[in-house]
Amino acid sequence: MPLFHIALHQPEIPNNTGNIGRTCVACACALHLIHPLGFELSEKACRRAGLDYWPRLDVHEHASFGAYLKSAGPARLWVFTTKSPRSVFDAELRRGDHLLFGRETAGLPRDILDRFPDRCVSFPMVRNERSLNLATAVCAAAYEGVRQLRARGEIEIGADGRLLIE
Repeated sequence: MPLFHIALHQPEIPNNTGNIGRTCVACACALHLIHPLGFELSEKACRRAGLDYWPRLDVHEHASFGAYLKSAGPARLWVFTTKSPRSVFDAELRRGDHLLFGRETAGLPRDILDRFPDRCVSFPMVRNERSLNLATAVCAAAYEGVRQLRARGEIEIGADGRLLIE
């Protein structure tokens, strides 16, 4: 089972998605891509950013947000948005949770935010800053989850500095 499921709602920039794919491989996460995408998955930029990690990526495509909910069936969903006063650092991330992120230019649509108001979280930033880069936000969220799992003794880091995951 993946540590986390990273879900990207209508991502627009292939380089970000490639980098996110690489992060997913590095920390044992699955990647869910919710269409429409702003690019073709075959684009060189996406593959180049993911480098040789892409063939090892556990990636799933979904035709729509509804199809994602039906197919992936997330038991626990965290919705990342700049519009939430609740910090991700105050959320208890558990193994198998789904972490949902919106488009680079617009974030998540209001109807999704309104559907999951108690599951919305954000990254604390200084005033007047708009947002983090999508790939940066996903990486920070995934590794905050890894940190929490390790703190609870659910995963370990080996003597070589690598994650030990069963």
